[in-house]
Amino acid sequence: MTLKLCVAQLNFIVGDLEGNAQKIITAAKDAYADGARLLLTPELSICGYAAEDLYLRPAFIQACDDAVKMVAHALAGLKDLAVVVGHPMGGDSRTRSVAVQQRFNAASVLREGKVVATYAKRELPNYQVFDERRYFTPGDGVCVFEAGVEGQRIRVGLLICEDAWFEAPAQLTKEAGAQMLAVINASPFHVGKGYEREYTMRLRVQETGLPLVYAHLVGGQDEVVFEGHSFALNADGSLAGRAESFKENSFVALLKYGQGAINIEATVEPVRTPEQDLWDALVLGVRDYVGKNGFPGALLGLSGGIDSALVLAIAVDALGADKVRAVMMPSPYTADISWLDAREMAQRMGVRYDEISILPQFEAFKASLATEFAGRAEDTTEENIQARIRGTLLMALSNKFGSIVLTTGNKSEMATGYCTLYGDMAGGFAVIKDLAKTLVFKMAQWRNANDPYGTGASPIPERIITRPPSAELRPDQKDQDSLPPYEVLDAIVDRYMENDQSIESIIAAGFERADVEKVTRLIKLNEYKRRQSPVGIRVTHRSFGKDWRYPITNRFRA
Repeated sequence: MTLKLCVAQLNFIVGDLEGNAQKIITAAKDAYADGARLLLTPELSICGYAAEDLYLRPAFIQACDDAVKMVAHALAGLKDLAVVVGHPMGGDSRTRSVAVQQRFNAASVLREGKVVATYAKRELPNYQVFDERRYFTPGDGVCVFEAGVEGQRIRVGLLICEDAWFEAPAQLTKEAGAQMLAVINASPFHVGKGYEREYTMRLRVQETGLPLVYAHLVGGQDEVVFEGHSFALNADGSLAGRAESFKENSFVALLKYGQGAINIEATVEPVRTPEQDLWDALVLGVRDYVGKNGFPGALLGLSGGIDSALVLAIAVDALGADKVRAVMMPSPYTADISWLDAREMAQRMGVRYDEISILPQFEAFKASLATEFAGRAEDTTEENIQARIRGTLLMALSNKFGSIVLTTGNKSEMATGYCTLYGDMAGGFAVIKDLAKTLVFKMAQWRNANDPYGTGASPIPERIITRPPSAELRPDQKDQDSLPPYEVLDAIVDRYMENDQSIESIIAAGFERADVEKVTRLIKLNEYKRRQSPVGIRVTHRSFGKDWRYPITNRFRA
């Protein structure tokens, strides 16, 4: 016998319960018309992932319950179709005047207008960006349901995301009679994560001897991106199918059951490079943040440097040239080549480009402060004034025209504080906040060699990539006047910030003590800045966002 299964790899919006429910209904009806009799939707598909403290609101949980009923009712006439939907469930009860949390990260199986089974996630992640133990109670049951037409049904064991990263839930599901595993997921992207999932799920398959279908979310939600990359594994661990990444997709798999074994057939998307994944994650993150929050477009300061050049290329790929505006704001220290390169790049990308000199405002600030600063040499104060003038101008344009300001700071700058509060940090969305400077150069070169969205080949002038980076806030300034070479700085940040290595272990690995102590000192000193920076796209396993929760007032120095 054969069962056609469909994974609704969809892009949901947190809190848009009616819209999300309608997406599920449409996907289910389309899948049914195509012959599918089992539809899987991602984790918490009814409400979107992650709804954070919305889960604490009784009205939100009730609205989710209502949305599940609406989906069930709308699909009542589709005979033999089983639909798995993810949703929060439960609420607070009171025992001896103490509030007791009884909310669950759940999934329900809908068939012919009824909820025929419900499962509560057992393993609740509480690391990196995850905070599920704040909201949910662990489940302790198993869920095995039947899918298919009468007399030809397959027993499907249901797991939710983190459950499948542990051996016990899958094993218990097999013992309960499952013939295959269906895992619904909302697993945030970082580079390489998709293939890590395939490897881990292959372990579950090998342990249980059961084939597995992995249904995953796609889309951007604030700082996290979900890349899709749903897939199916046969009982021998071989890859049976893989869906497209970073796109909504109806991923169809044929489950053929005979002689006590299930064989899965599906299309297999080819393996992707890390750079392709990273670029698509950045593009999707920008597109969904701008679109889901209702901004008409985006604007940014285009300096002639590599950071703003990369952000412009990402923004145009995400939104189209007609929704992106670049503003060059030269100071007395802006090199002629910066003007020329900024103009050339804006022309290549086809965006609106304007030049607004900050010289009059800069001179006015210095004149206003001349008496207070008398007898003191110019220093970072005057550099920061320039950056803050630019931030003010961009925010004024944003206020007047409604477009969101995209900031252009990278992870190396965020780590060391090589950025100005209310200056280049001013804006609504930090596109490359989680890209180290060395990766910025790499991605600029990759984009020049590739045109994935058809917005123009080689958009970044080569000189922007090859010239030494500079903030151009004082004469002949170079980044390396203040910082170690980026190859050294980024390696130290990776070891200390991303992988929690100690100062002494980094030095023992061959780095100069002076460089290690300087970089780690700057990381600690600049936590107060990072707390005030815009949300940005997470693309590594540890970003300066929910992954990084350190006290500002802190004297620990190891």
